[in-house]
Amino acid sequence: MPIVVRIDVELAKRKMSVGEFAERVGLTPANVAVLKNGRAKAVRFSTLEAMCRVLGCQPGDLLEYVEDGEEP
Repeated sequence: MPIVVRIDVELAKRKMSVGEFAERVGLTPANVAVLKNGRAKAVRFSTLEAMCRVLGCQPGDLLEYVEDGEEP
């Protein structure tokens, strides 16, 4: 998949659990897992904004474009 989600990296940098992140963003842990595993088909801008606010980062820190066949 050309878009790679880097939530794990940002959570690790902040030593934040998925549960805490989900609660602060307003998502269920299951929906965070869908995002982290790259199974999401879409992300609302309001959700992306909340994730960036909670993590203190930019959207580009969470999402990365990778050419097909390239290692993420």
